[in-house]
Amino acid sequence: MTDPPWWRNAVIYQIYPRSFQDSDGDGVGDLAGIVRRLDHVAGLGVDAVALAPVFPSPMADTGYDVSDHRGIDPVFGSLSGFDALLDRAHGLGLKVVIDQVLSRSSDKHPFFATSRASRDNPKADWYVWAEPKLDGTPPNNWQAVFGGPAWRWEPRRRQYYLANFRPSQPALNFHHPAVRDWVLDTLCFWLDRGVDGFRLDSWNFTFHDVQLRDNPAESRSVPWPAGQPFQMQHQLFQKNQPEALAFSETVRAMLDGYPGERALVAEINEFHHPVARLAEYIAPGRLHMGFHPGFLGPTFTPAFVRDQIRTFRDAAPGACACWAFSNHDVDRHLTRWAGHAIDDDRFAILCAALLLSLEGTVSLYQGEELGLRSAVLTREELRDPDGLGHWPQGAGRDGARTPMPWEAHAPHAGFTEGTPWLPVKPPEAARAVDTQAGVPGSVLERYRRLIALRRDLPALRHGATRVLAAPAPILVLGRGEDVLCVFNLGPKPAAAPLPDGDWTPRDGTVAGAQAGRIALDGNGWAILSR
Repeated sequence: MTDPPWWRNAVIYQIYPRSFQDSDGDGVGDLAGIVRRLDHVAGLGVDAVALAPVFPSPMADTGYDVSDHRGIDPVFGSLSGFDALLDRAHGLGLKVVIDQVLSRSSDKHPFFATSRASRDNPKADWYVWAEPKLDGTPPNNWQAVFGGPAWRWEPRRRQYYLANFRPSQPALNFHHPAVRDWVLDTLCFWLDRGVDGFRLDSWNFTFHDVQLRDNPAESRSVPWPAGQPFQMQHQLFQKNQPEALAFSETVRAMLDGYPGERALVAEINEFHHPVARLAEYIAPGRLHMGFHPGFLGPTFTPAFVRDQIRTFRDAAPGACACWAFSNHDVDRHLTRWAGHAIDDDRFAILCAALLLSLEGTVSLYQGEELGLRSAVLTREELRDPDGLGHWPQGAGRDGARTPMPWEAHAPHAGFTEGTPWLPVKPPEAARAVDTQAGVPGSVLERYRRLIALRRDLPALRHGATRVLAAPAPILVLGRGEDVLCVFNLGPKPAAAPLPDGDWTPRDGTVAGAQAGRIALDGNGWAILSR
């Protein structure tokens, strides 16, 4: 038998470059700062790093509005600086995955500047343009993810352009062969520099219905006004077109032609049947794996965890999920699931043990290994346009994007010598790396220990999952035939039966055990083998 590819069942560390480490005092993290701190990442024992966008951008959406998909924004450094990061990461044994925002561009992109100028230029059809209705209104009812209609008027062409996210992010027209060729060439540009894979942002938005048919109403109840109008529709025609699956196969075939093992991980932005939709994009011959959205919400119960595992296995047998509890777009899980916690340290370690026991690839978000919650920010401190637009009903995503705390007593916790783009608040500074490194039992050291255990126990990394019956709030997962993972997801002590066998604890917080039964304190857990 051959070894599985590096990405299958890997542990990937997600870096949000603006907030990782600033090297030049401008208050924004950069590539040189990442290089400086890569020893910390490698010291966790992870397999790869994944970088959020570092491309040239007006930063209307903190880099997800790209104006040059083949460059580096000066705020982050240069292409030579990116190459230095690649060299350093590879020297430490880390693969490098980069974000690709290909379904759209910035309205400041040269392509769009040309396209919007007239209807008869070389890039005229590179974006999605449509005639108004006879009454001047947009061509259909499609809504934007961040609110309002998904169409914006362009007086020079006397047409609307499609913008699925923000008005400053026009959608590229993937039905145009030249656009698809440009996408493949862009991926090759980065592959030739040595990257090991791509996160494909909102990949299911690549193709739209060419007939521009109206979306039907969403049949399920959506909270209002907390829900966006976008969520009140089933985006049957706005995204997830059959051509996107076919093009996924084209991209996969191109990637498979490169030497080494390169990976494609899809973000499928989907509200309607998300797991079934994800399964379509990661079917054999398409993308290698996809981010599973199940654990980025408010629910944290044994029944919910079991359901997420079973649902994915049934929808995509043999496929690889990429599991995450936190990322740069949602509140950190210690904030979302705080009602289940005795204290932050104990709960953070429980969550680490559970996440690192799941079958598939695991994505850790920077600062997760320190037990960070989302920072509490004032209206004046916000930078995220989503938060600014919806305050006070919501604070947006900035609370999960505040700078990484490195040194508790240094200015701005060692992130910058200047004024940070987002503040470092005292609760986050108190959990800085230097307060936990080398401290037995700290959240950081527990992450290191659990990642090492996942590597050292083959069944914990590669074994098939068995979902075993247990009374709430206990969750019991078998990995292979010889590893058992038991978790108390509640704050009160609980006990559960064990399968027959002589089980030996390998790590955890076992309160007591006897033949065929295990007792765990609140937020307790155990990984056992036989």
